[in-house]
Amino acid sequence: MHPNPAFRPKTDPADTAQLYAGLIAEVGFGMVFLTTPDGPRVAHTPLVLRKGGRIAFHLARGNALTRHLDGASALIVVNGPDGYVSPRWYHDADQVPTWNYLALECEGPVRRLDHDGLIALLTEASALNEARLEGKPWTMDKVSPPTMAKLTDAIVGFEMEVLAWRPTLKLSQNKRDEERARVIAGLEAAGSGAVATLMRALAPVKP
Repeated sequence: MHPNPAFRPKTDPADTAQLYAGLIAEVGFGMVFLTTPDGPRVAHTPLVLRKGGRIAFHLARGNALTRHLDGASALIVVNGPDGYVSPRWYHDADQVPTWNYLALECEGPVRRLDHDGLIALLTEASALNEARLEGKPWTMDKVSPPTMAKLTDAIVGFEMEVLAWRPTLKLSQNKRDEERARVIAGLEAAGSGAVATLMRALAPVKP
């Protein structure tokens, strides 16, 4: 989390929770970090946000984190849109380059899912992601039982109870409206339209 409080949400808790849910649902992918006896490790994995502030995910059984996560306190990071901000976009020339971005850190205890819990997670995750696509969605019943048994034996499901949500919305909130308008225009011209759109929505320039 960025140390500058200007880059933290200033909305009410309900709106902030909606922001978290929206980011995890839109990105659908993140990184799980844990300090293990072998040193710090990270795994990349699809994520499913569940009710009650819980995030479910799965890892390959052979992943270095798998044998250490159950009962541990871990960190999940989800990255949203980002973009380079050039000093040339400012009216005030006495500036340096920076980067605008949206990121969310989630911390909490992790528990291992049993076999039924893993199947439920895979069903939920595939349904969520298939719904993004056009056409008839793929469903898990299309996989033969022997193949499914082999595949599920190769992965392990987990669920984190998120006790701390630490978002960073670095969207030039520490700049004057005039300068932020220039940054938005610069980001759009540079092809970073997603973070420019976030700036308009979450840190709007006053008319």
